[in-house]
Amino acid sequence: MILPIYIYGQPVLRQEAQDIPADYPGLDELLENMFETLSASEGIGLAAPQIGKSIRVAVIDLDVLAEDFPEYKDFRKAFINPHIVEYDDTETKNMEEGCLSLPGIHESVTRPTRIRVQWQDSEMQQHDEWIEGYLARVMQHEFDHLDGKMFIDRISPLRRQLIKGKLKALMQGRYQCGYRTKR
Repeated sequence: MILPIYIYGQPVLRQEAQDIPADYPGLDELLENMFETLSASEGIGLAAPQIGKSIRVAVIDLDVLAEDFPEYKDFRKAFINPHIVEYDDTETKNMEEGCLSLPGIHESVTRPTRIRVQWQDSEMQQHDEWIEGYLARVMQHEFDHLDGKMFIDRISPLRRQLIKGKLKALMQGRYQCGYRTKR
Protein backbone atom coordinates (compact mmCIF):
# COMPACT_ATOMS: atom_id res chain seq x y z
CA MET A 1 0.00 0.00 0.00
CA ILE A 2 1.30 3.42 -0.95
CA LEU A 3 1.33 5.66 2.11
CA PRO A 4 1.24 9.48 2.17
CA ILE A 5 4.53 11.29 2.79
CA TYR A 6 4.42 13.69 5.73
CA ILE A 7 5.44 17.21 4.71
CA TYR A 8 7.56 19.73 6.60
CA GLY A 9 5.59 21.13 9.52
CA GLN A 10 4.26 17.77 10.70
CA PRO A 11 5.34 17.32 14.37
CA VAL A 12 6.38 13.67 13.86
CA LEU A 13 9.24 14.87 11.63
CA ARG A 14 10.80 16.64 14.63
CA GLN A 15 10.44 13.83 17.19
CA GLU A 16 13.22 11.45 18.14
CA ALA A 17 12.10 8.02 16.97
CA GLN A 18 12.15 4.99 19.28
CA ASP A 19 13.84 1.63 18.76
CA ILE A 20 11.43 -1.23 18.08
CA PRO A 21 11.44 -4.76 19.53
CA ALA A 22 12.15 -7.86 17.42
CA ASP A 23 8.46 -8.82 17.61
CA TYR A 24 7.16 -5.44 16.41
CA PRO A 25 3.67 -6.19 15.02
CA GLY A 26 3.29 -5.92 11.25
CA LEU A 27 6.96 -5.14 10.55
CA ASP A 28 7.10 -7.10 7.28
CA GLU A 29 3.99 -5.34 5.97
CA LEU A 30 5.34 -1.97 7.10
CA LEU A 31 8.62 -2.54 5.24
CA GLU A 32 6.76 -3.66 2.12
CA ASN A 33 4.57 -0.53 2.28
CA MET A 34 7.61 1.69 2.82
CA PHE A 35 9.41 0.26 -0.22
CA GLU A 36 6.23 0.61 -2.31
CA THR A 37 5.80 4.22 -1.14
CA LEU A 38 9.46 4.96 -1.84
CA SER A 39 9.18 3.58 -5.36
CA ALA A 40 5.93 5.45 -6.09
CA SER A 41 7.49 8.74 -4.95
CA GLU A 42 10.68 8.11 -6.96
CA GLY A 43 12.89 8.53 -3.89
CA ILE A 44 15.97 6.61 -2.79
CA GLY A 45 15.38 6.65 0.96
CA LEU A 46 12.45 6.82 3.34
CA ALA A 47 12.39 6.96 7.14
CA ALA A 48 9.38 5.90 9.22
CA PRO A 49 8.71 9.44 10.56
CA GLN A 50 8.10 10.49 6.94
CA ILE A 51 5.05 8.20 6.95
CA GLY A 52 3.93 9.31 10.40
CA LYS A 53 5.57 6.63 12.55
CA SER A 54 8.04 7.69 15.24
CA ILE A 55 10.05 4.44 15.11
CA ARG A 56 13.67 3.77 14.09
CA VAL A 57 13.04 2.18 10.70
CA ALA A 58 14.32 3.31 7.31
CA VAL A 59 14.48 1.84 3.82
CA ILE A 60 17.00 2.65 1.12
CA ASP A 61 16.80 1.65 -2.56
CA LEU A 62 19.80 2.72 -4.62
CA ASP A 63 19.16 0.39 -7.58
CA VAL A 64 17.82 3.36 -9.57
CA LEU A 65 21.36 4.81 -9.46
CA ALA A 66 23.02 1.63 -10.78
CA GLU A 67 23.77 3.19 -14.17
CA ASP A 68 25.99 5.83 -12.54
CA PHE A 69 26.95 3.73 -9.50
CA PRO A 70 27.23 0.05 -10.59
CA GLU A 71 28.05 -0.98 -7.02
CA TYR A 72 24.44 -0.19 -6.07
CA LYS A 73 22.85 -2.60 -8.55
CA ASP A 74 20.04 -4.40 -6.69
CA PHE A 75 20.78 -2.44 -3.47
CA ARG A 76 17.50 -2.44 -1.57
CA LYS A 77 17.71 -2.68 2.20
CA ALA A 78 15.75 -2.06 5.35
CA PHE A 79 17.48 -0.67 8.43
CA ILE A 80 15.87 -1.45 11.78
CA ASN A 81 16.99 0.47 14.88
CA PRO A 82 19.92 2.11 13.07
CA HIS A 83 22.34 4.31 14.96
CA ILE A 84 25.39 6.15 13.67
CA VAL A 85 27.95 5.42 16.39
CA GLU A 86 30.96 7.18 14.88
CA TYR A 87 31.69 9.82 12.25
CA ASP A 88 35.04 9.88 10.46
CA ASP A 89 35.47 13.61 9.89
CA THR A 90 38.78 13.10 8.06
CA GLU A 91 37.03 13.77 4.76
CA THR A 92 33.78 15.60 4.11
CA LYS A 93 31.93 16.26 0.89
CA ASN A 94 29.43 18.94 -0.07
CA MET A 95 26.53 17.72 -2.24
CA GLU A 96 23.04 18.88 -3.07
CA GLU A 97 20.28 17.06 -1.19
CA GLY A 98 16.53 16.98 -1.51
CA CYS A 99 13.86 15.28 0.57
CA LEU A 100 10.42 13.81 -0.06
CA SER A 101 9.18 15.75 2.99
CA LEU A 102 10.51 19.01 1.51
CA PRO A 103 9.27 18.94 -2.11
CA GLY A 104 10.91 21.54 -4.33
CA ILE A 105 13.74 22.34 -1.91
CA HIS A 106 17.34 21.37 -2.70
CA GLU A 107 20.39 22.65 -0.84
CA SER A 108 24.09 21.81 -0.56
CA VAL A 109 24.93 19.89 2.60
CA THR A 110 28.40 18.98 3.89
CA ARG A 111 28.66 15.53 5.46
CA PRO A 112 31.45 13.10 6.40
CA THR A 113 32.13 10.54 3.66
CA ARG A 114 32.59 7.69 6.15
CA ILE A 115 30.47 6.61 9.14
CA ARG A 116 30.17 3.62 11.45
CA VAL A 117 26.62 2.32 11.73
CA GLN A 118 24.92 -0.29 13.89
CA TRP A 119 21.54 -1.65 12.81
CA GLN A 120 19.40 -4.73 12.37
CA ASP A 121 18.25 -6.02 9.01
CA SER A 122 14.72 -7.21 8.19
CA GLU A 123 15.57 -10.59 9.76
CA MET A 124 16.63 -8.73 12.95
CA GLN A 125 20.27 -9.76 12.45
CA GLN A 126 22.69 -7.27 14.04
CA HIS A 127 25.20 -5.36 11.86
CA ASP A 128 28.08 -3.06 12.80
CA GLU A 129 30.15 -1.69 9.95
CA TRP A 130 31.87 1.29 8.40
CA ILE A 131 29.98 2.72 5.42
CA GLU A 132 31.60 5.00 2.85
CA GLY A 133 30.71 7.17 -0.12
CA TYR A 134 27.25 7.94 -1.40
CA LEU A 135 25.56 5.29 0.77
CA ALA A 136 27.05 6.97 3.86
CA ARG A 137 25.43 10.25 2.76
CA VAL A 138 22.03 8.64 2.17
CA MET A 139 22.20 6.87 5.53
CA GLN A 140 23.06 10.12 7.33
CA HIS A 141 20.14 11.87 5.61
CA GLU A 142 17.63 9.12 6.46
CA PHE A 143 18.91 8.49 9.98
CA ASP A 144 18.74 12.24 10.68
CA HIS A 145 14.96 11.83 10.27
CA LEU A 146 15.05 9.25 13.07
CA ASP A 147 16.66 11.86 15.33
CA GLY A 148 14.07 14.53 14.48
CA LYS A 149 16.41 16.37 12.11
CA MET A 150 16.17 17.33 8.45
CA PHE A 151 18.82 18.31 5.93
CA ILE A 152 17.81 21.96 6.19
CA ASP A 153 19.11 21.87 9.78
CA ARG A 154 22.58 21.32 8.30
CA ILE A 155 22.70 24.35 6.02
CA SER A 156 24.02 27.79 6.89
CA PRO A 157 21.75 30.28 8.70
CA LEU A 158 21.93 32.50 5.60
CA ARG A 159 20.72 29.71 3.28
CA ARG A 160 18.02 28.83 5.81
CA GLN A 161 16.85 32.45 5.82
CA LEU A 162 16.76 32.46 2.01
CA ILE A 163 14.43 29.43 1.89
CA LYS A 164 12.18 30.63 4.72
CA GLY A 165 9.41 31.53 2.25
CA LYS A 166 9.52 28.07 0.65
CA LEU A 167 9.31 26.41 4.07
CA LYS A 168 6.31 28.57 4.98
CA ALA A 169 4.65 27.64 1.67
CA LEU A 170 5.10 23.93 2.48
CA MET A 171 3.46 24.39 5.86
CA GLN A 172 0.54 26.17 4.18
CA GLY A 173 0.12 23.42 1.59
CA ARG A 174 1.38 25.50 -1.31
CA TYR A 175 3.51 22.95 -3.16
CA GLN A 176 3.25 20.46 -5.98
CA CYS A 177 4.67 16.98 -6.19
CA GLY A 178 3.80 13.73 -7.91
CA TYR A 179 3.10 11.61 -4.81
CA ARG A 180 0.56 11.44 -1.98
CA THR A 181 1.30 13.74 0.92
CA LYS A 182 -0.04 14.69 4.34
CA ARG A 183 0.46 18.19 5.70
